[in-house]
Amino acid sequence: MTEGAYTSHHPDDQAPLNPWNANYWVGSSSSGSGVATSAGLCYGSIGSDTGGSIRFPSATCGLTGIKPTWGRVSRYGVFPLADSLDHVGPMCRSAADAAAMLGVIAGADPNDPTALLAPAPNYPARIGDGVRGLRIGVDRKYVQEGIDAQVVAALLEAERTLADLGAEIREVKFPSYEKLVSQWIPMCSVETAEAHLETYPSRKSEYGPDLAQLIEQGRSVSGVEIAAIHHERLKFSGSLAALFEDIDLLLVPTMPMPIPTLAKMSEYGADPGVLLSILRFTAVFDFSGSPTITLPMGMASDQMPLSMQLVGPHLSEEVLARAAHAFQSMTDWHTQRPPIR
Repeated sequence: MTEGAYTSHHPDDQAPLNPWNANYWVGSSSSGSGVATSAGLCYGSIGSDTGGSIRFPSATCGLTGIKPTWGRVSRYGVFPLADSLDHVGPMCRSAADAAAMLGVIAGADPNDPTALLAPAPNYPARIGDGVRGLRIGVDRKYVQEGIDAQVVAALLEAERTLADLGAEIREVKFPSYEKLVSQWIPMCSVETAEAHLETYPSRKSEYGPDLAQLIEQGRSVSGVEIAAIHHERLKFSGSLAALFEDIDLLLVPTMPMPIPTLAKMSEYGADPGVLLSILRFTAVFDFSGSPTITLPMGMASDQMPLSMQLVGPHLSEEVLARAAHAFQSMTDWHTQRPPIR
């Protein structure tokens, strides 16, 4: 995994290679989990998601991953990146597998007082019920403006498939998100600094440069700034909850572009705006604690997987798994395997 579950690996560690093509990004944080599952080394793996780190490795490795509702899965034993943003969930090769694995790890835990007390349903029990009658929302501006044409085309095809399965596609207006996305790094930095108080700066020399820089930033953020982020988070979360009064699920891409090459990611590192663009479809749902399921929806021209997300209201993981399974019953993107050499 990346150091501290942030964006990059420690300089002393060799980064895992994408089994689809070693020249491409494998996502951040839970990258090793994504590679191991995609390569068939395990049935499924655990990922943690603070800004997208179940969803990015799932997207880059052609997997199906569930970022559950915040607190649905205990975080006991998971070293935090940012406690109020951290989610734990399964990464597998199909929605059915992910649902089965979620059923094992979800539920209350006396070791984690933030774990939700609501009983976890038997997720696989109704996974075959389909999507007929489900209201799926799409905000054309949010999912198409500034988005790569290949991603847009694959998402439109996924939308048609869901409609053919009986879902009702509804046009919606997604809440204002730009300001909140820009606040993810400062919020994450403060909580990361708090999580590392016992070892930073006392063992600063052992830290890699990116994680150290994040912690240093967090140590300089003011309480007034954090209060402003908290209030923006509350407004967005309330607006999103209201949106789900009229729809059951929301359809969005996982990333605004096809999987970048490692060379392209290196170029992106010098441009903070690119990171914010990549977080556009992920970080907001960490702020709101909303559950999502990420799954393959096509193949880009470079023969790398394309990925989409379905997002639901809190504790809707059962419906998310059912919708993803229905989509996968009509498509074979999730059955394609990397050409490991």
